Amino acid sequence: MTLLTQSTTLARPSHRLVEIYDSDAYRTDSTAVAAAERNVVGSNGYHLYLFSLQSDLEVEVTVRVWDEPQPSPGEAEDFTEVSLESESGILVIGQFAFGPAAEMSLPRPGVYEGHVSWTGRIAAAEYYEHALRQIEDDWSTARIRQLWHDNPQPEQYTLDLWYVRESEPADDEVD
Repeated sequence: MTLLTQSTTLARPSHRLVEIYDSDAYRTDSTAVAAAERNVVGSNGYHLYLFSLQSDLEVEVTVRVWDEPQPSPGEAEDFTEVSLESESGILVIGQFAFGPAAEMSLPRPGVYEGHVSWTGRIAAAEYYEHALRQIEDDWSTARIRQLWHDNPQPEQYTLDLWYVRESEPADDEVD
């Protein structure tokens, strides 16, 4: 099992969502967003939506691409199987209100399968509620930034992927 590439970035879950998508896939999918709200992760094949329980603390998103399928993560709070197609070979980690947090080049365009796992989701939400109560009457930028920075249990999502096949040509690409 060889790790081909890895990228880690911090992203703010605006509207409680962080998305991972092919750089050519621009449209938001409300059905996949609703699935993420129910199941932590929602997908339409080109977009993955990660649903946080808070909307201000940055979350760590790691995308790893392997040369072969990986076993289910053992130390995560939970995980789910996913499939993601990237015709461009470039993934974007996006924040709805703040735009892209990062881009990552895949080893090659195509369809990838894998799983998303997460840790610290509930602890980060509990800390967030605690921090909001600590702000009291001091809503200064410095105070809020310090409280957000002091989170003892960061929220982390890990996407493990491996290549399975080339993308199917789109209907308008077929002769």
